[in-house]
Amino acid sequence: MSANAELSSLVTALDELVARVSGLADDLSGLDRDVLGAELYEVERSLRAAQRRLSALSSGR
Repeated sequence: MSANAELSSLVTALDELVARVSGLADDLSGLDRDVLGAELYEVERSLRAAQRRLSALSSGR
């Protein structure tokens, strides 16, 4: 598999992971476990940053 194809695959995997983390954070927000939800939103932000960097690499920017 080429490097670009592998990077594209990783971006797709991160898309799915971001959606799962975001959904879980949304579910926990406003509950007794609000601190966990806030931490998950921070994880989501980090994953989105990684996603942008990988996307840039896969498109050759």
